[in-house]
Amino acid sequence: MIIRWTYAFADRPAGRLSEARAFWTAVTGTRPSEPRGERGEFLTLLPDPATGADACVKLQGLAEGDGGAHLDLCVEDVRESAGAARALGADPVGDHGDRAVLRSPAGQLFCLVPWHGEAVRPPVTAGSRLDQVCLDIPPSAYAAESDFWAALTGWERLAGSRPEFETLRPPAGLPVRILLQRLGSERPAAAHLDLACADIPAVRARHEELGAVPVSHGPHWSVMRDPAGGVYCLTGRDPETGGLPTAHRDGGA
Repeated sequence: MIIRWTYAFADRPAGRLSEARAFWTAVTGTRPSEPRGERGEFLTLLPDPATGADACVKLQGLAEGDGGAHLDLCVEDVRESAGAARALGADPVGDHGDRAVLRSPAGQLFCLVPWHGEAVRPPVTAGSRLDQVCLDIPPSAYAAESDFWAALTGWERLAGSRPEFETLRPPAGLPVRILLQRLGSERPAAAHLDLACADIPAVRARHEELGAVPVSHGPHWSVMRDPAGGVYCLTGRDPETGGLPTAHRDGGA
């Protein structure tokens, strides 16, 4: 299975989708597509056409639950790729013809969707770039879950800057990478979005002006809550490369 492109999905309660739309379009320098889906629950965040970039972030309004994040993996043959994912341990959740919804061994939802030729990732916006989905994995499931995602993507697997992190780094040009985080306690698997920031305090101040609130701070990251109630992180990484600056490779996300 070859992944041709990736989308990071912010999943938010349907009743707060308008708040999520206003915040995330401002943060990413995009405009919203027309709503799609039976309830108008799907939106794509479209980059400025002048940049020549392709979209890589979407929003979903959930009928139930508080939301989180998930990945859409773009492939050339959805059915064939879904079979490969099941062989690695994924469980099928829904077959929508041109889109397959699956669940990882630890319970994280993801989708396989057709590749439509996307090739150019969006530029850095106001000192940051949404470029990472962090999978929050309970300790008992970490070994099997991290092996699953490494095998599914075929991406380079790198030790993190802290013992609880590993990174799956995609081939050059793909817009979203995966951070595997081993949680400190047992709770259901989940996911959240990370932004790489050249200057965390400056980006945090801008996000607060847009309605986000800080939750907690680490050595090189800030945990934030967006106006729709979703948690995400600002991480001290190079927005161009996604890597940690040499000066603080002992940090994490």
